[in-house]
This record gives sequence, structure tokens and C-alpha cells, in this order.
Amino acid sequence: MNPKEYLLKNKNINRGYRNLEVWNEAVDLYSFVSNNVLGKIDTVSFKVKAQIEDSIFSVSSNIAEGYCRRSLKENIQFVNIALASLGENYSQIFTLFNNHKITEDTFSEFDKKHYCLENKLISFNKSMIEKLANNETWRNNYIVKEMIEQYSSNNE
Repeated sequence: MNPKEYLLKNKNINRGYRNLEVWNEAVDLYSFVSNNVLGKIDTVSFKVKAQIEDSIFSVSSNIAEGYCRRSLKENIQFVNIALASLGENYSQIFTLFNNHKITEDTFSEFDKKHYCLENKLISFNKSMIEKLANNETWRNNYIVKEMIEQYSSNNE
């Protein structure tokens, strides 16, 4: 089964982050870095490769963790961490490009994808900060109807 098809299965409140565009783009950016950067740089140390992989992997992980905390304040905090990891990763990839370890085409494609995700994460965080300022609470928008029907009868 295609990995994206799994996003349509086994839905619940805690897995709602899978519907977030920023999470999906972070997963895709990890794939791009893994396949187009890490897979093609032989002259870089294992430590540098590991740091690059850790920083880009951290982005989707922190988006998911923040969402699963079910709190606006904590979600904001974890998106800030995701943004910091994204910045760290940009610095690392730019440094590789600056030292002629990756091609301009690869860097340009990375920069485009990175910039798009970065701006969406900033907007996402701004919207949560605004909700927090307006004293809004966490909304369970991703409750799946089938799950409610299946489990609500057990609680009656």
C-alpha cells in the first residue's frame, strides 16, 4: 500500500495532524532532503549527515507532537521548535551549497520547498497565537464521525 493511503486509515483525534498541510509538506521536505541531498553527498562526514537528517526529521515530528498535546500554548511552542529546526536545516544545506557539496539546481529546489513550508508554518503559528489572544480553546475539528458513533454507544 502507498504510504499516503495510510493517512486515510485508522483516524482518531490524536492523528488529526495528518490532515495538516504543514505536516504533510514537512514529511515531503524530509524525503527531498533524504533523497536529493543526503543520498548524493559522499564527501561529507557521517556527523554532518546525521545533523542534517536530525534537523529535517524534527520538523514533522514537532508539528505532530505539538498537535497531540491538545493545547494551543503547547502547539505554539512545538511549532516554534519546528521552525527552529527548519532554520537549522536551511543553514546546513546552504553551507553545503556554499562549499560546492550540492548543485545549484538541488539547492534551488530545496530553497523553494523550504521557503513555502516556512511561510505556512509562520502563518499557522500566527493563527494559533491569535486564537490564544482571543481566549479560544483547542477545537477537536478532526474527530471522525465513524469513531464517535462506534464509541459513543459504549459510553451511554
